Amino acid sequence: DEIKKLNLENETLKVELQSKGKKDKEIARLKQQLEQYQNQSLQFDYAHVCLFVLFFFAFDILSSLKIKTYLKQKTTLIEMEKLKKKIKSKHNEIQKIKQEIQIMEQQKKLEEKNNHMNYNIEEQKEDNINDNLSTLIINTSSTFNFELVRSLKLIKTFTGHTNWVRSIDYSTLDNNQIICSGSGDNTVRVWDIDNNKQIQSFDGHSSYVNCVKFSSYHYQNYSQNVICSSSNDNTIRFWDFKHNKQLQIFNETRSVCGIEFSQFNGGRYLCSGSYDKTIRLWDVETSNLLHAFNEHENVVWCVDISPLQSNNNKNDNTMNNIGVIGGNGYSICSGSFDKTIRIWDIETTKQFNILKGHTNYVWSIKYGSNQLINTILSGSDDNSVRLWDIRINRQIQVYRGHEDYVNIVEYSPFVIKDNDNSNVICSGSNDNTICFWDIRSNKNALHVIKGNKQDNGILCLKFIGLKKNEKNNENENNLIYDLNLCYSSLKGQICIWG
Repeated sequence: DEIKKLNLENETLKVELQSKGKKDKEIARLKQQLEQYQNQSLQFDYAHVCLFVLFFFAFDILSSLKIKTYLKQKTTLIEMEKLKKKIKSKHNEIQKIKQEIQIMEQQKKLEEKNNHMNYNIEEQKEDNINDNLSTLIINTSSTFNFELVRSLKLIKTFTGHTNWVRSIDYSTLDNNQIICSGSGDNTVRVWDIDNNKQIQSFDGHSSYVNCVKFSSYHYQNYSQNVICSSSNDNTIRFWDFKHNKQLQIFNETRSVCGIEFSQFNGGRYLCSGSYDKTIRLWDVETSNLLHAFNEHENVVWCVDISPLQSNNNKNDNTMNNIGVIGGNGYSICSGSFDKTIRIWDIETTKQFNILKGHTNYVWSIKYGSNQLINTILSGSDDNSVRLWDIRINRQIQVYRGHEDYVNIVEYSPFVIKDNDNSNVICSGSNDNTICFWDIRSNKNALHVIKGNKQDNGILCLKFIGLKKNEKNNENENNLIYDLNLCYSSLKGQICIWG
């Protein structure tokens, strides 16, 4: 029994051992599977991470592209809006220009109609004025027969400027005949006519020189040979060309255009027009600004100071409220890019006339003298020359014939010798011609001088009397003066015809 019992236990242990062996194999197999699963899991996790990273970067790139595309679209929309506004603005400008053209055409038609109707309004006044125009002449002692114009020819040429010459002036100082000039090359130059050469040059301006004038005040009071010049550098400067130095300087706020010295008190006062739409009156003696006249709506390009226009005593040395001595009875006229001419009383400093008729910029204005004292001559970008009577505040003649801007107008010393005797006016233009007109008639020009091809346009002109020496005997010289025409051009030449 005991042996059977032991054999049974032995069999039981064998079964248990076999079962344990199977379990160990199962455990080993499970461990192996577990290790395989773990390796596969790690590989999967690594692949997952890689995919995630790739997805992240892809998302980032797509987001960046979307943002850039959005910004670009937004910028394009903004630019389109700006472009739409510009187009709208240009459209408005075009409409305004069309309206202005229509107004100009209407004004032109009205003007032509008025010319053909001979100003039926105030007919009696016009008849009187036309009667006056038919007999108006400058003092006969200083006039020349117009037929002399036809014999004028080029006798002198001055070269040296490297840009246009907008302004010239003439004077006889210390028995020397001198021309000064102002140019777009920023210089003021002085020329000896007798020796046909440049004797001085000033380059103190930093921009275009628009106008030059000899100062009679410095010569008479200080025995100085002085030129005054205005410039786009916002200054007016005084140059002693005998001693080669700058004297005074007047500062303005913008470019300074035309300048003119007073015809009273020895030329002590200087008038200037400016890009800031004002006319300034300066005291040359004290360098003080006395007054600024403000009414123009655009650049004031040209100015002139009248001869005595009232019955005031010419020796009246009373001072007015702005400090001008001897100015009572005188006026200033100004021409502007606002297409108007305005007249200012120096005594009261008030504007008392405005002349309208030009349809573009006014480049040149001149007061008449002697019998023509109540007239003003003007030239404009509208290619016309016009004559105005300031007593009735009206245009009385329009002279058409130039094919380009009229840069300069002048009352000439020539007279048509016929039954009536009539004054002759002249004008210089960008069309490179100088035209002479019978003041009584707005028909074709009496005579036309054509500039040289290299001139390319006439900017300024002046009539000058050049002396000639003729010996009557060995000990005495008689000075005889010949009338000459001096002009400057767009190409920088200065020419004298005689």
